[in-house]
Amino acid sequence: MVDYLPDDSPSMEAMDLMEEEFDEPIANARVMVRDVSITEALSYKEQLEAIEGVSNVTWLDDVIDVKTPVEMADEDTVESYYKDKAALFSIHIREGDEVNITDQIYDLIGEENAITGEAVDTATSQKMAGQESFNAAAILVPIIIIILILSTNSWMEPLFFLTAIGISVLINLGTNIFIGEISFVTQSVAPILQLAVSLDYAIFLLHSFSDYRKQVSSPNEAMQLAIKQSFPAIAASASTTFFGFIALTFMDFGIGADLGLNLVKGIVLSFISVIVFLPALTLMFYKWIDRTQHKPFVPDLKNVGKWVMKFRIPSFILLLLLIVPAFLAQAQTNFIYGTGEQPETTRAGADTAAVQEAFGKNTPMVVLVPKGDMAKEEELVQHLEDLPHVSNVVSYVNTVSSAIPPDYLEESMTEQFYSDNYTRITLNTETDSEGEAAFSLIEDVKETAKSYYDEVHLLGESVTLYDMKHTVEQDNTVVNLLTIIAIAIVLLVTFKSISIPVVLLLTIQSAVWLNLSVPYFMDSSLVYVGYLIVSTVQLAATVDYGILFTENYRNHRREMPAMEAIKKTIDGKIFAIFISAAILSSVGFILSLTSSNPIVSSIGLLLGRGALLAFIMVVFVIPAMLVIFDRVIRKTTLKANFYKGGE
Repeated sequence: MVDYLPDDSPSMEAMDLMEEEFDEPIANARVMVRDVSITEALSYKEQLEAIEGVSNVTWLDDVIDVKTPVEMADEDTVESYYKDKAALFSIHIREGDEVNITDQIYDLIGEENAITGEAVDTATSQKMAGQESFNAAAILVPIIIIILILSTNSWMEPLFFLTAIGISVLINLGTNIFIGEISFVTQSVAPILQLAVSLDYAIFLLHSFSDYRKQVSSPNEAMQLAIKQSFPAIAASASTTFFGFIALTFMDFGIGADLGLNLVKGIVLSFISVIVFLPALTLMFYKWIDRTQHKPFVPDLKNVGKWVMKFRIPSFILLLLLIVPAFLAQAQTNFIYGTGEQPETTRAGADTAAVQEAFGKNTPMVVLVPKGDMAKEEELVQHLEDLPHVSNVVSYVNTVSSAIPPDYLEESMTEQFYSDNYTRITLNTETDSEGEAAFSLIEDVKETAKSYYDEVHLLGESVTLYDMKHTVEQDNTVVNLLTIIAIAIVLLVTFKSISIPVVLLLTIQSAVWLNLSVPYFMDSSLVYVGYLIVSTVQLAATVDYGILFTENYRNHRREMPAMEAIKKTIDGKIFAIFISAAILSSVGFILSLTSSNPIVSSIGLLLGRGALLAFIMVVFVIPAMLVIFDRVIRKTTLKANFYKGGE
């Protein structure tokens, strides 16, 4: 996730500076080996150093002379590295090879020992991405087939739907080779999300084709009419989703552009596949559809509209009561800005818990300041040691001695502390990698260092997440605003109305706010990347339900009074909207259940819950608002041509 921060963010600039100035990188993993003597621990250290891609292995022998009895050394220092016959090594794992290197370390230390840290989280995420996408698809495709079989009258139609969208998903995955690389989040989420949000296009077209088959004898003519009739709905549906995903690409935090670009490609390819490939496929094999007809499994839903409209006033009042608390609550949710904690059911999660239980939490932070003034450096180090949550500080002045000029010593003894231009001071902190305590400490360290030096650079996992927090908070406003504006324009063009876009956006956005407020009321934290993506994806994907419903209502409204038109629309479209919501919701909940990656799991849970909330809002709130504001809609819609008789 660090790779997606803007290059001009302070932590990225500090990281680039340190790579230029210092050969030795900071540790990004900790390895714990249980039940070992000092001699055995030293042997493990040598074996870790021998692994290609592992560097900067630090242990007790780097800070004290282990040839003398350790009981004579400072107890706190010893217990930072060796405690209850367990040895804890700090190491750096080369970036880009995390999976291979961590596998070698696992082979070396075995099941009973542990490794934790940033590099391990990266390796775990990379390993999970491909396998878990496959697992999710293996569960999801049969569920979608069952849902589609229930919604059609032919055993073959679901296969046509999945073939048309499945081919576009495969082409989209293939085109990623031209991008070079994609995030594990995109790899895990994008293919399944593309399938879920664009399956509607195929359903719209083939349902329309089936209807016209009953009216005309020629399959070719039926398909032409079906394309003509369903094209506006498909185009509007694809446009809202397209622009919603385009908004993600405007994020400064690069994960938005990574996922947004992938989904935009997916929507375009799905649209082309449904308009070009699916008609050709259907006309070649329509006889298969005819031969595999079956009786409808779901009876006609008559009089549902009459029942729903009994609740129109309570539904509207409930919306008014919930919208403000939901908006305020979703803005107060506690967020996680990194990948979140790995579940303890995984090796990475269990190892992290084991290391923290034995040695406590440790999040290293590096401070770079200009080199030269030894007295000022010593004062700064003493001040940093006194800060809360700082367990120890590693620098030249307190590890070697401020009394010995660095120039008198060999470079091997000073290179980890000094470059040509900068001094490197490493703080070991007892905070989590993020959270109020961690971010408050960063501000304290920065303020303390700046009281001594004009130029100060901070880096480390917690510093990166601190920058990530500020980057994505700014992104949130931009992305949500762009999404709403883009979708509003599409709705304005589609319905040629000022009021209908307001009704649809208010309803679906209320569902988004309700969804995102749940973690606040449950007092749980939410992965911010998931929040940001879902607040866009849910709005873009579920506004389709509102478009389908309102387009159908508008056609009926030209022929009958508002109440009669709304009841007929609910009876005719509730099942189609339910099928669409059920598919999107299934995608979300299955992603949540099958993924051990906290970001992907969070996106899945929000998406699953959001699709159900959007379905409820479209069925109960949109009909209420369309009827209540019928007169306003008529006056603010160009060429509304609403039926006036009998009202």
